[in-house]
Amino acid sequence: MPKTAATPVSAADPSRWKALVFIALAQLMVVLDATIVNIALPSAQTDLGISDGNRQWVITAYALAFGGLLLFGGRIADKWGRKNAFVVGLVGFALASALGGAANSEAMMLGARALQGAFGALLAPAALSLLAVMFTDAKERAKAFGIYGAIAGGGGAVGLILGGFLTEYLNWRWTFFVNIPFAIVAAVGAWMVIREPAGSRNPAPLDIPGVVLSTTGLVALVYGFTRAESAGWSDTVTVAMFIASAALLAAFVLVESKVKSPLLPLRVLLERNRGGVYLSLGLAVIAMFGLFLFLTYYLQVVKGFSPVKTGFAFLPMIAGMILGSTQIGARLMTRVAPRLLMGPGFLVAAAGMLLLTQLEVGSSYPALILPAQLLLGLGMGTAFMPAMSLSTHGVNPADAGVASAMVNTSQQVGGAIGTALLNTIAASATTAYLADHAAEAAAGGAAARLVQAQAMVEGYASAIWWAVGILVASAAIALALINTGRPGAGDPVASGSGSAEDTGIKVPVIAH
Repeated sequence: MPKTAATPVSAADPSRWKALVFIALAQLMVVLDATIVNIALPSAQTDLGISDGNRQWVITAYALAFGGLLLFGGRIADKWGRKNAFVVGLVGFALASALGGAANSEAMMLGARALQGAFGALLAPAALSLLAVMFTDAKERAKAFGIYGAIAGGGGAVGLILGGFLTEYLNWRWTFFVNIPFAIVAAVGAWMVIREPAGSRNPAPLDIPGVVLSTTGLVALVYGFTRAESAGWSDTVTVAMFIASAALLAAFVLVESKVKSPLLPLRVLLERNRGGVYLSLGLAVIAMFGLFLFLTYYLQVVKGFSPVKTGFAFLPMIAGMILGSTQIGARLMTRVAPRLLMGPGFLVAAAGMLLLTQLEVGSSYPALILPAQLLLGLGMGTAFMPAMSLSTHGVNPADAGVASAMVNTSQQVGGAIGTALLNTIAASATTAYLADHAAEAAAGGAAARLVQAQAMVEGYASAIWWAVGILVASAAIALALINTGRPGAGDPVASGSGSAEDTGIKVPVIAH
């Protein structure tokens, strides 16, 4: 298609800001659910008789279904309509949450979590792609994605606070039931105010081989990391999962390059700005999700915090994320290149993580944990905002759903890998510490309890060192790959067909 200097966009939807409220509410629900269960997990584990070895599956079952099915959910949204996918996803998520709250066995709980993940995989890309096609003005887009980015980055920490309140003052089941009013309000509001732009659907037939290969490949990858924690890296099944994942995902790429209507057109991945976002954000989330789990257990088990106190202990991170996203990221997005927000943002987060490598049994919350969380929040909030906006940079409107799904896939798979990988590193370091202090541990009494606590903290600190390195790698990738300039209202925008490479696009704006 020939290059055009500019492609006119249709008049802005007058209800777009109202729609943003309901889209943001749904996104908050999805992100909350990814971490709200962390606080409730010890109580749920006791009530349902879940073993220590299986407790991680309460988190991982959700992430597996979510991460494995996101590409399929994004393409469904493109094909059947983002508003329709959004509402169906909300209703299904609410029903799955009701099932989780009513769970009376480990199997019922894990099934409910997998169902939540499946409906979340339909909901999340529909939400982000609705923003992509409804907000086309550069300044408005920066504000809308600033709000969305704050929720995507800070919602997980908010979930820890809400989870603490619900667990302590009601019971762990309300960490599931709380999703139901969120979903009802968001679904009714969305149905009433969202007006999806005409001509932005993708009528192409579904790529069933692509669905099967991508889903099984991603599930095998995450399961491999999860199994490594309990069975070890050299375990036959662990190794087989990694080999199977590599083969399935390689086959997926081959199929996508050959079929007429691919599930994930490779042009979505290969544009360097979008690819840089998916890769850097996925790595950063590995660090963040592992940290949520470590800090939760450190504060509750080592420091003896109550669930509510633990939740409030995460407030500095939430405040930092909101400030970073809405006051730094959104304000500077139209003035500086995105990589100059993302790269430094990840480095500031890495500095906060570096402070936490000094964690000890008697560490002071105000002197160490609070400033570390502020730095983490500011850095991640600043980086998340341009990342969310760039996830649909210059993409064909008909591919907006699957492009949105990719940024969610990178987060969810990153979260599952982070929980499993960093848990494995922490567990290995804890075991090594206990082996070195076996005599003290065998003595019993207060000395043994202290050694046990020191071993746990040693494990956390070892894993956090890895998280520092991962965040530095995220910064390097963002600075190296992302080369788009700052958004400007006069820059060319993407036409209804073609990619950023065709149009010379500099603005992450989608015309329709």
